[in-house]
Amino acid sequence: MKSRALNPLKLDVEAFAREGGTLEGEWPAAVLPRLAETAAPEAPATDWPAVRWAAAGEIRTPRGGEAQIWMRLDAQAHVAQTCQRCLKAVHEEIAMSRWFRFVRDEDQAAQLDMDSEDDVLALARHLNLQELAEDELLLALPLVPRHDVCPEPLPLAEPDELEEVVEEKRPNPFAALAALKKGTSGKA
Repeated sequence: MKSRALNPLKLDVEAFAREGGTLEGEWPAAVLPRLAETAAPEAPATDWPAVRWAAAGEIRTPRGGEAQIWMRLDAQAHVAQTCQRCLKAVHEEIAMSRWFRFVRDEDQAAQLDMDSEDDVLALARHLNLQELAEDELLLALPLVPRHDVCPEPLPLAEPDELEEVVEEKRPNPFAALAALKKGTSGKA
């Protein structure tokens, strides 16, 4: 069988799986626009190392069942987001590795996806591996990016000082009741 050049941006997943194909490569992080949007201002995605990825397709035939189309996708990226404590860039390595099962239509994909732990996608004429890898890398990002230990001390007051300030600003809620009680103590 003649091997043809496979385009990861327009991948025929069924042919890729039938051939037992493999692909790998790198994309500049800046060409993944949604991932690049997560960049810290002082560390834009254009300065990040390239996103590495690999894909492999295969056909699986369960006993007594029909052939199934599967693809494994792996991707790794080095990102820099804004630390939610110190607001400086925090560098993270993120990675994903997942098997996807492809079925004929959206209804079947939705049904199988609900009933199993497998990631099930509808088989499209062409699959953009770059978009799929970007989706999965976005899911791998930390929910709250932050350093384990921030590189500089945070510019906050000591906890004791903060409590004193809060106490000074907040009136005693019972002071108004005490004033009412004093005003009515001689009457009755």
